[in-house]
Amino acid sequence: MEFDFSKYFNVANFEKLMWVVLILVVGIALIYFLAFVVKKLLPKSLSQQRKMIVQRLIYYSGFLLLAFIILAQLNISLAPFFGAAGVIGLVVGVASQTSIGNIVSGFFLVGEKSFEIGDVIKVGDKAGVVFSIDLLSIKIRTFDNQLLRIPNQTIISTELINVTRFPIRRLDFNVSVAYKEDLGRVKTLLEEVAKANPLSLDEPEPLIVFKDFGASGIDILLGVWFEKPNYLKVKNSIFQEIKARFDAEGIEIPFPHVTLYTGEATKPFPVVNTTSGKK
Repeated sequence: MEFDFSKYFNVANFEKLMWVVLILVVGIALIYFLAFVVKKLLPKSLSQQRKMIVQRLIYYSGFLLLAFIILAQLNISLAPFFGAAGVIGLVVGVASQTSIGNIVSGFFLVGEKSFEIGDVIKVGDKAGVVFSIDLLSIKIRTFDNQLLRIPNQTIISTELINVTRFPIRRLDFNVSVAYKEDLGRVKTLLEEVAKANPLSLDEPEPLIVFKDFGASGIDILLGVWFEKPNYLKVKNSIFQEIKARFDAEGIEIPFPHVTLYTGEATKPFPVVNTTSGKK
């Protein structure tokens, strides 16, 4: 039995195929051009996350409309597709409950506005910069430049810390001094270090709290307020300045000592933990 290819490979079908290719090329170009123009026209005050959502709406709507136009050009009836959509939707829904949960969670995340693209967040023991917010997950660029994908459902049900949400934040330094030191003098030195640092804010004022009588010394908390882009500079500079000032003023930063007392040769050496400067 010979197969008649003339039904398919003829001038009419070739012309129809050419029209489909032309519509496809022009349609894709128009979609990307429209998305580009809309992105440029969006106000600068709009967040990156909102801009991304608008762009994706243009892409999804444009490609869906383009698909309908191509099907209509090919004279393909959509009735069978709509008839089978219910059955297919039921099967897909049962098989992909996790994906649907992530999609729904994604809408909650967008509406809640807990974070946006470019924010630094912490989720559990993971931290990084929000790189992308997608239908199923968010993507984070870690500080060692790795891409971390976290499902939306995990984000919505886990404690999340937005490190850079507010324009200023406080950086805490835990300092310990020996018991012999004058705490009033130590407090004054820490205040001078914080106020002398050009990146430290005068308002709110630096926070100094005497926390605990520790095993080796007195534990003190120094809290310094700063603008969020200056995190690393503030952390390194304040840390170095505290150490340099304490050394210059003779303030002792204690550390655990282990002292061995020698006895008779037949006896073991007892090990005693002592504080700095004490036996």
